[in-house]
Amino acid sequence: MIFLRFLLSKVFLKTFFKASLFFVLFLGFCFGALNLYTQHGNHIQVPDLETLDLVFVASVLEQKELRFQVLDSAKFNPEYPPFSVIEQHPTAGSDVKKGRKIYLTVNPSGYRKLSVPNVIQITKRNAETRLTAVGFQLGEISYRDNIGKDMVLEIRYQGNKIEPGIVLPKTSKIGLVLGNGKR
Repeated sequence: MIFLRFLLSKVFLKTFFKASLFFVLFLGFCFGALNLYTQHGNHIQVPDLETLDLVFVASVLEQKELRFQVLDSAKFNPEYPPFSVIEQHPTAGSDVKKGRKIYLTVNPSGYRKLSVPNVIQITKRNAETRLTAVGFQLGEISYRDNIGKDMVLEIRYQGNKIEPGIVLPKTSKIGLVLGNGKR
């Protein structure tokens, strides 16, 4: 009963009202300050950067007060010009804050260069497997008189004989000269 009288007393009610008012004002101040600090509602729309040159991208993002970072340039896409943007994150049309970093994947200037494996004096089947595993494509196959049927005698690139170990762009077509099994 004494506790109930205390809860209904003027002193308690005044103190409770003051504490509640202070708490509501404090929360209002915190949310208002947080709103100002995070710039809630202030956003910039990310432009579409795909197929744009990296130099032009820098000027576009600088005007919009955005930053960028190149993540990777290992994926070569022959449909895009060299040093142009292939992918971006966040995507075009997304809303971001001022100063946000845009992550870009850039098209390299060409395919990566690879060393041609030594496939001379092995069978066509093994040579084809080795060349395609590295990233080359099988080109023209021709035959020459030799006792080793389907044995690789020479490797060719663009019609010219090449030696194993030479460096060529990935996906180059490598031609093979094979033995036909005749003397």
